Amino acid sequence: MYRFFLKRVLDLLLAIIALPFWLIILVFIGPLIYFQDRGSIFYNSSRLGKDGEVFKMYKLRSMKFNSPDIRNQDGSTFNSENDPRLTKIGKFIRKTSLDETPQLLNIIKGDMSIIGPRPDLPEHKELYEGIESRKLEVRPGVTGYNQAYFRNTIPWKERIQNDIYYIDHLSFLMDVKIFFKTIVSVLRREDVFSEQRMANKSGENTYGQ
Repeated sequence: MYRFFLKRVLDLLLAIIALPFWLIILVFIGPLIYFQDRGSIFYNSSRLGKDGEVFKMYKLRSMKFNSPDIRNQDGSTFNSENDPRLTKIGKFIRKTSLDETPQLLNIIKGDMSIIGPRPDLPEHKELYEGIESRKLEVRPGVTGYNQAYFRNTIPWKERIQNDIYYIDHLSFLMDVKIFFKTIVSVLRREDVFSEQRMANKSGENTYGQ
């Protein structure tokens, strides 16, 4: 009942309640992002959703306009506190996770859930092995098991295994634990950036992840 009905009802209810507060944040943060380099306030990126459907995930732009795409060796997106692509306001909204707040719109649209596996890039689908594609059985989340307990400290493949663990143990109680653990992690700003993996550059450009 919770997994197939109540979870979606709670997502929609909480997202609608939070929406006015997000709009207030946007009024203050939006101009700072724009006047940093006169670029777009938002960064929209294609992501894998439930059952492998591709959707546009919304974020506040944290990188300089037309920054190059840099990946870790495992194919995941590069994330470093010293990333030269980050703007000054971008570094702040990354640390505070404010860059993720536009995903309230994704929740209302039905693309995402508040709690769930973080969505991968569409090309990552080809890199799944064995049962790893099971992470697509549920809607991706704004936060999840990995973000609450590990943030950016573990490799991508290990995060997928944790996502499958979450799916197998999905319950209202687990979601509540993840929700409050995420709040604690964000307030403490723990493990926001990862420095342990070497990055590779690709020829693509992005507007900030």
